[in-house]
Amino acid sequence: MKYSFNKISRREFFKRTGVVSGGLILAYSTPALGKTNEPIVKSAELNAYVVIQEDGKILIYSGAPEMGQGIKTSLPMIVAEELGAAWEDVIVKQTPEVNVEKYGRQSTGGSYTLYRNWNLMREMGATAREMLLGAGALLMEIPKSELEAIDSQVRHQLSGRSIPFSELASVAQKQPIPNKETLTFKPREDYRILGTSKSQVDSLEIVTGIGDYGIDTKVPGMLFGCYEKCEAVGGKIVNANVTEIKQLPGIVDAYVVKGNGKPNELMDGVGIVGTNTWSVFNARKKLKVSWDESQASKASWSEFKNFAEEAAREESEDKITVGDINSVLSDPQNTVLESFYEYPYVSHLCLEPMNCTADYRKGENGNPDHLEIWLPTQNGPRFQKFAKDFYGLEQDQLTIHIKRMGGSFGRRNTNDYVSEAIELSKRSGRPVKLTWSREDSMRGDFFREGGFNKIRGVLDPQGKLIGWDEHLIRADYPGKPGFLTGPWPSAFPFNSVDNVRASLSTFRVDTPTGAWRAPYSNTHAFVSQGFIHELATAANRDHLEFLIEMMGDPRWLTPGQINALNTERAIGVLKKVARESRLQSMPARNMRGLGLAFYFCHAAHVAEVADVTVTKANEIVVNKVTAAVDVGPIINKSGALNQVEGSIMDGLSTMVGQKITMENGRIEQTNLDQYPVLRINAAPEIEVHFIESDYDPTGLGEPALPPLAPAIANAIFAATGSRVRTMPLTDLGYTI
Repeated sequence: MKYSFNKISRREFFKRTGVVSGGLILAYSTPALGKTNEPIVKSAELNAYVVIQEDGKILIYSGAPEMGQGIKTSLPMIVAEELGAAWEDVIVKQTPEVNVEKYGRQSTGGSYTLYRNWNLMREMGATAREMLLGAGALLMEIPKSELEAIDSQVRHQLSGRSIPFSELASVAQKQPIPNKETLTFKPREDYRILGTSKSQVDSLEIVTGIGDYGIDTKVPGMLFGCYEKCEAVGGKIVNANVTEIKQLPGIVDAYVVKGNGKPNELMDGVGIVGTNTWSVFNARKKLKVSWDESQASKASWSEFKNFAEEAAREESEDKITVGDINSVLSDPQNTVLESFYEYPYVSHLCLEPMNCTADYRKGENGNPDHLEIWLPTQNGPRFQKFAKDFYGLEQDQLTIHIKRMGGSFGRRNTNDYVSEAIELSKRSGRPVKLTWSREDSMRGDFFREGGFNKIRGVLDPQGKLIGWDEHLIRADYPGKPGFLTGPWPSAFPFNSVDNVRASLSTFRVDTPTGAWRAPYSNTHAFVSQGFIHELATAANRDHLEFLIEMMGDPRWLTPGQINALNTERAIGVLKKVARESRLQSMPARNMRGLGLAFYFCHAAHVAEVADVTVTKANEIVVNKVTAAVDVGPIINKSGALNQVEGSIMDGLSTMVGQKITMENGRIEQTNLDQYPVLRINAAPEIEVHFIESDYDPTGLGEPALPPLAPAIANAIFAATGSRVRTMPLTDLGYTI
């Protein structure tokens, strides 16, 4: 078969097709997303744009906030793959503002962003591809079915002729948007971008110091501010020497702010505004404030511990009941094992302190007020609601620019630092960049709550686990979401044992808490996976065999639910990590041991083995951590590896020596000299193995953290025979 092409000039082509020269701006209609276990496709809402520029570059906007998890790179990779773009032609930018009607979901958290957007991004890329192929068919005068989109051009395979996307953009704009039901996606074997390693799109800017984080925001005419609050949450301001502060060099204003008493909104405080951050921080050192602490927090970690010891001896409210736990506990043929675990409050410790730049402009001549903010946040739409509820601002009165975050881990889901910036700007009548100090960020955190677990396990005469009785003793902070406390019925092993009881006792602690990397899972994994190892040891059984037996037959524990444990995938990562770490073949070594742990959370199955040496001086040396991970197909291999490695290091640092305590409502650890972060010389070798199963991809920001602590604890037992039931390790006399 022969093919011929009419050779016409570009100008003549545009004349014939009735379009004007310029790039393709593809507006794609995308769904409003519901719960993660619901169908992705629901109703149509404007979500994102793909822009094909005349110079051949392809601009892809990313709506999800970036905090180091690499989502600003991963989502555009999906679009580019289905589009048929060459990655070197792709430019990625953050969406210019928060607008859920235009861009859809602009939030990230729970390691669900990739899963929630997987099909969405494929549809967007495939839609643009089909429109470009249609334009190519029109120009080449051949059937679209004979064309392919590859390397940023439409190519006719048989003849070898091709036309760049940039030459087709304008006519593609005139093509009908295909029905998404007719779209086809690339098979995995044809991927050219997905599954490869790509540097984060703004890596160069970050390493050269020109990265645009929230704290880097510059706005013409802006001032700089700080905000002093009572160290005991809930303290009311009586007076402050603001007149004296106003006279200091570089200070524009200082004033008392009355808040509403809600830590997540606006507390009483003193605002200081000046011409530079240095002047503001120096002025703050001279600030003298009188506080009324009659209604302030009196929280005490030591009182909480005393309560836990008493509560462990008493009955508590049952939250989960399966089977007949009392029957198996009382059967004299069975073996009952009991333990008590403890874990502290910990801080988010974002490298970038809390900050926000706000420009509150009062309306004039009957025009409404307008607020423009530059905000490092995980959830811009959540602040939209807050702005309406707290300030009465409608969406058209609000402009939010999402800025890159220097870490978050759940911390930047709150509104406290944002409202403080707004108050300073309202008073000043100018843009103000509010910056917290390291002490502010530590003292004013929404911590991962500490807690205690009394736990009993029942083994039958054959050494099989048949009963699980867990008493959770947790802090009760008013207004805190219940999911942070637990217990979760879906959490392993509640859903894998025939007879289960989980009960809960709470103690009022007026220290704000919130989501911290892998909420609830990060502590429950330490308890459950450590205790399962205790049970396997008591039964004189191999730990791996014991865990696999608990998984049972291959199945979803909740059929069709991506957030449910899949026993086949769990067994797969367990066997993989055991094989790669030589868990069962490595000979026993004095003071050196291997420890295994598994956990399922955030739709990911992860197993880890820690290789640990314990010296005679109780120094812990983590030689190596091996991880097996099943999150479906990997989008960006380098990004996925970074996520797992980062989670393991974060988990290790937290387990070793990090602890937040409070007395009389005041946080006792306020900087890194009291809250140590592991140095690079303590980093172990980390070996990661991905099992790329055929399920939709899920996130990696959190699920590799929970198994680390119990793997270390189990390795210490293998090395020394001593059980670790308390975090951090420094409380037990260990060092690293």
